Amino acid sequence: MSGFDVEMVTVDGGPTALGSAGPITLVADHPAAAGGRGLGFNGGQLLNLAVAACISNDLYREAAAKGLTVTRVAVRVRSDYGGQPVVSSGIEYDVELEGTSSAEDLAALLEHVDRIAEIPTSLRMGTAVRLVERGIVGGPDRASGV
Repeated sequence: MSGFDVEMVTVDGGPTALGSAGPITLVADHPAAAGGRGLGFNGGQLLNLAVAACISNDLYREAAAKGLTVTRVAVRVRSDYGGQPVVSSGIEYDVELEGTSSAEDLAALLEHVDRIAEIPTSLRMGTAVRLVERGIVGGPDRASGV
Protein backbone atom coordinates (compact mmCIF):
# COMPACT_ATOMS: atom_id res chain seq x y z
CA MET A 1 0.00 0.00 0.00
CA SER A 2 1.26 3.49 -0.72
CA GLY A 3 -0.13 6.97 -0.64
CA PHE A 4 -0.09 8.45 2.82
CA ASP A 5 2.64 6.88 4.93
CA VAL A 6 3.35 8.29 8.38
CA GLU A 7 5.49 7.11 11.27
CA MET A 8 5.32 7.69 15.02
CA VAL A 9 8.44 6.94 17.11
CA THR A 10 8.80 7.52 20.85
CA VAL A 11 11.70 9.59 22.15
CA ASP A 12 13.58 9.57 25.44
CA GLY A 13 11.88 6.39 26.72
CA GLY A 14 8.35 7.51 25.75
CA PRO A 15 5.47 8.18 25.83
CA THR A 16 6.36 11.40 24.02
CA ALA A 17 6.67 10.60 20.31
CA LEU A 18 7.51 12.35 17.08
CA GLY A 19 5.23 11.75 14.16
CA SER A 20 6.52 12.31 10.67
CA ALA A 21 5.31 12.33 7.11
CA GLY A 22 8.41 12.97 5.08
CA PRO A 23 9.88 16.28 6.24
CA ILE A 24 6.81 17.27 8.29
CA THR A 25 6.72 16.47 12.03
CA LEU A 26 4.49 16.82 15.06
CA VAL A 27 4.65 15.80 18.71
CA ALA A 28 2.28 13.31 20.32
CA ASP A 29 2.06 12.71 24.06
CA HIS A 30 -0.23 12.05 26.99
CA PRO A 31 -1.18 14.88 29.34
CA ALA A 32 1.06 15.04 32.42
CA ALA A 33 -1.89 13.93 34.59
CA ALA A 34 -2.08 10.72 32.52
CA GLY A 35 1.60 9.84 32.78
CA GLY A 36 2.94 11.80 29.83
CA ARG A 37 4.87 15.01 29.59
CA GLY A 38 2.06 17.06 28.12
CA LEU A 39 4.22 18.10 25.17
CA GLY A 40 1.97 17.19 22.26
CA PHE A 41 -1.36 16.02 20.94
CA ASN A 42 -2.94 12.79 22.08
CA GLY A 43 -4.50 10.33 19.65
CA GLY A 44 -8.05 11.59 20.12
CA GLN A 45 -6.96 15.14 19.41
CA LEU A 46 -5.10 13.97 16.33
CA LEU A 47 -8.20 12.14 15.06
CA ASN A 48 -10.22 15.33 15.44
CA LEU A 49 -7.43 17.38 13.86
CA ALA A 50 -7.45 15.00 10.90
CA VAL A 51 -11.14 15.76 10.40
CA ALA A 52 -10.54 19.51 10.77
CA ALA A 53 -7.55 19.52 8.41
CA CYS A 54 -9.42 17.53 5.79
CA ILE A 55 -12.45 19.82 5.85
CA SER A 56 -10.26 22.94 5.70
CA ASN A 57 -8.03 21.63 2.90
CA ASP A 58 -10.97 20.34 0.89
CA LEU A 59 -12.83 23.64 1.16
CA TYR A 60 -9.90 25.42 -0.48
CA ARG A 61 -9.36 22.67 -3.07
CA GLU A 62 -13.01 22.46 -4.07
CA ALA A 63 -13.42 26.24 -4.05
CA ALA A 64 -10.55 26.58 -6.52
CA ALA A 65 -12.05 23.85 -8.72
CA LYS A 66 -15.38 25.71 -8.76
CA GLY A 67 -13.86 29.16 -9.30
CA LEU A 68 -14.89 30.36 -5.83
CA THR A 69 -12.76 32.43 -3.48
CA VAL A 70 -12.36 31.36 0.17
CA THR A 71 -10.40 33.72 2.40
CA ARG A 72 -10.79 32.13 5.85
CA VAL A 73 -11.80 28.75 7.24
CA ALA A 74 -12.13 27.84 10.92
CA VAL A 75 -13.13 24.27 11.78
CA ARG A 76 -13.92 23.21 15.35
CA VAL A 77 -14.18 19.45 15.95
CA ARG A 78 -15.32 17.72 19.13
CA SER A 79 -15.82 14.19 20.42
CA ASP A 80 -15.51 12.26 23.64
CA TYR A 81 -14.26 8.81 24.60
CA GLY A 82 -15.78 6.15 26.82
CA GLY A 83 -16.86 2.54 27.20
CA GLN A 84 -14.91 -0.71 27.22
CA PRO A 85 -12.99 -0.84 25.01
CA VAL A 86 -12.73 2.94 24.95
CA VAL A 87 -14.01 4.36 21.66
CA SER A 88 -14.84 7.78 20.31
CA SER A 89 -18.34 9.10 20.51
CA GLY A 90 -19.70 10.55 17.32
CA ILE A 91 -17.55 13.33 15.96
CA GLU A 92 -19.20 16.70 15.39
CA TYR A 93 -17.77 19.73 13.67
CA ASP A 94 -18.61 23.39 13.07
CA VAL A 95 -17.28 25.53 10.24
CA GLU A 96 -16.85 29.26 9.83
CA LEU A 97 -16.34 29.99 6.14
CA GLU A 98 -15.54 33.38 4.66
CA GLY A 99 -14.87 34.43 1.10
CA THR A 100 -15.58 36.91 -1.63
CA SER A 101 -17.99 34.51 -3.34
CA SER A 102 -21.69 34.75 -2.53
CA ALA A 103 -23.01 33.32 0.72
CA GLU A 104 -25.17 30.92 -1.30
CA ASP A 105 -22.16 29.64 -3.26
CA LEU A 106 -20.13 29.24 -0.06
CA ALA A 107 -22.99 27.36 1.62
CA ALA A 108 -23.24 25.01 -1.38
CA LEU A 109 -19.46 24.54 -1.27
CA LEU A 110 -19.61 23.56 2.40
CA GLU A 111 -22.42 21.07 1.78
CA HIS A 112 -20.43 19.56 -1.09
CA VAL A 113 -17.27 19.23 1.01
CA ASP A 114 -19.22 17.69 3.88
CA ARG A 115 -20.31 14.94 1.45
CA ILE A 116 -16.92 14.27 -0.18
CA ALA A 117 -14.17 15.09 2.36
CA GLU A 118 -11.95 12.02 2.58
CA ILE A 119 -11.38 11.67 6.33
CA PRO A 120 -15.00 12.20 7.45
CA THR A 121 -16.17 9.96 4.61
CA SER A 122 -13.67 7.26 5.60
CA LEU A 123 -14.90 7.38 9.19
CA ARG A 124 -18.56 7.36 8.15
CA MET A 125 -17.96 4.30 5.98
CA GLY A 126 -16.04 2.42 8.68
CA THR A 127 -12.57 2.21 7.12
CA ALA A 128 -10.86 -0.94 8.37
CA VAL A 129 -7.75 -0.63 10.55
CA ARG A 130 -5.51 -3.65 11.04
CA LEU A 131 -2.13 -4.53 12.50
CA VAL A 132 0.05 -6.01 9.73
CA GLU A 133 3.65 -6.38 10.92
CA ARG A 134 5.04 -6.88 14.41
CA GLY A 135 8.58 -6.08 15.51
CA ILE A 136 8.88 -7.00 19.20
CA VAL A 137 12.07 -6.97 21.22
CA GLY A 138 11.88 -7.76 24.91
CA GLY A 139 13.65 -9.35 27.81
CA PRO A 140 15.36 -8.27 30.98
CA ASP A 141 18.44 -6.87 29.24
CA ARG A 142 16.31 -4.40 27.24
CA ALA A 143 15.12 -2.48 30.32
CA SER A 144 18.68 -1.74 31.45
CA GLY A 145 19.78 -0.60 28.01
CA VAL A 146 22.26 -3.50 27.67
